[in-house]
This record gives sequence, structure tokens and C-alpha cells, in this order.
Amino acid sequence: MIVHPTSRPLGLMLFTLKGSIVPVIWKRVLTMVLLAVAVVAAAHRLPAIATELNATTPALMGLTLAIFLGFRNSVAYERWWEARTLWGELLIVLRNLARQTLSLTDGLEPPAQRALVHRLIAYAHALRHLLRGSDAAADLRRWLPADEAALLAQQRNPPNALLGQLGLAYAQLRRQGRLDSILLADIDAQLTRLSYVLGGCERIRGTPIPFAYLLLLHRTVYVYCLMLPFSLVGTLGWMTPVMVGVLAYTFFGLDALGEQIEDPFDRLPNDLALDSLCRTIEISLGELLGDPELPEPLKPQDGVLL
Repeated sequence: MIVHPTSRPLGLMLFTLKGSIVPVIWKRVLTMVLLAVAVVAAAHRLPAIATELNATTPALMGLTLAIFLGFRNSVAYERWWEARTLWGELLIVLRNLARQTLSLTDGLEPPAQRALVHRLIAYAHALRHLLRGSDAAADLRRWLPADEAALLAQQRNPPNALLGQLGLAYAQLRRQGRLDSILLADIDAQLTRLSYVLGGCERIRGTPIPFAYLLLLHRTVYVYCLMLPFSLVGTLGWMTPVMVGVLAYTFFGLDALGEQIEDPFDRLPNDLALDSLCRTIEISLGELLGDPELPEPLKPQDGVLL
């Protein structure tokens, strides 16, 4: 996730490349500008061609294309925001469970309480690795006993398996008389919310925007940008490459931006800062445990918070 000063000076907004879509699309934009230069040069040799073309067709096509791109980007942003909402709920639920574990269990020794809270932290890390397709073994070993971490690392869905273990652990406390049945029902409701968070994140990650829709948009953007220099040369002359560059940047940029935020769990600059969110969970639950030494919040690296 891009982190910039809240003031956002004009120079930063106009010239920064960090978080900009320019590094992704500059080759495509440059290709269209060079094509426009070639078309202008050819039009000066064959002026009749330039006078026969007009900008009506790309104007109508551009309006329709802008509407479709705006709709696609709105859908992509809704996916991004829903993912952020789910991770916000994850933080709230883990705090609730840690507080209940520490304050509502009767006669449970501090080491056993700490082990349960560490399982909650491990759940957040396991979910992050599942969504990013990375190896969770190292983080699981940090927060769980070695044998339990090794067993979970072999599971196809470690956070779901860990959720099952948490449910069994709290049920065992009820059988031992350390947890009231009414309190167990409330804790189970919190665990159910964790399951909804897991399912919601899996749905976002496993259900991309339909490929046929994306293919239509990609092709239409390229056709539109290829038509621009031929349609504008008769009106703009040598200013055609400038206008083509601006319009190509706009449409290629909207197309690429929607593609980037479609999967909010990736490690691209505009994706969610899941590493930072997991660190926040570690700090919050560590404070509830009374740990004297807590890790520092993650800092942006070159303006990017992962």
C-alpha cells in the first residue's frame, strides 16, 4: 500500500512514480505516440488522407469505453475495500477473543492463556500466507509449538485447520469447568466470525472478474488507441502525438489500475498491507498479554507499506 504525506504537494502528485501506473504502461503509451508521429509524417506526404478522416468515431467510442472502464474499476475497488473491511473485522475479533481468553477463563494458568492467544496471532499469519500463496511455516513456528506448526504447514488450508483446533481448545476448557457454557457460546460466535472472514477472503481471491469481460475491455482499449492518430491528424496536425499520449495514458492507465487492485492480497504497491496488519495484531494482542517488549509497527519502505 502506498504511503504518502497527507499534504500531497503538487510536485508529488505530478511527478512521483511510486504508486503510479506509469511504470506499467509507459511502453504502450510510447508505442502509441510513435505511431502518431508516423501517421502525422505520412499525412504531410498524403494530405488527402488526413482531410478525409474525422474524430467523430473515436469520440463516441471513447465515451462508451470510459463508462465500461469506470464500471470495471468500481467493481475492482469494491473488491479491494471489502478485503480491507474483512481484515478490519479480523483485528476486532482477535482482540475480542484474546480479551475473553484472558479475563473469562477460570483458573487457567498464564502459560495456557498465552498459548491460546499465540494461536490467534498464528491464525492471522496463516490467513495472510494462504491469500498470498506463500509459505507459512516460518511464521507458524514463531507462534506455535514445533509439532503443531509442522502439522499445520502440511495442511492445504492452515487457517481453517487452526480454527478447528481453536474450537476444540475452547470446548476442552468448558469440559474442564474453566469456561461457562454461556461464555463458550459467545466465544464460538467469535470463532464463527473468523470463519466468515476466511470465507470472504477466499471468495475474493478465488473469484476474479470474468475473463471475457476483461478481454473485451483490453481489446477495445487497444483498438481505440490505435484509431486515435488516424482520426485526429486532420484536425490537430503535429499536436496529434501529444493528444494521443494523453488519451493513451488515461485509458491504458485505467485498464492497468483495475487489473492491479482486482486482487487486493498481492504484494503490488497498491495492494493491501497485510504484513503491516499482522504486525498490528501482534502488537495489540501482545499488549493484552502484558508483554514488556513489543515489536515496532512496520515502516514504509520507499513509500510502500507491505
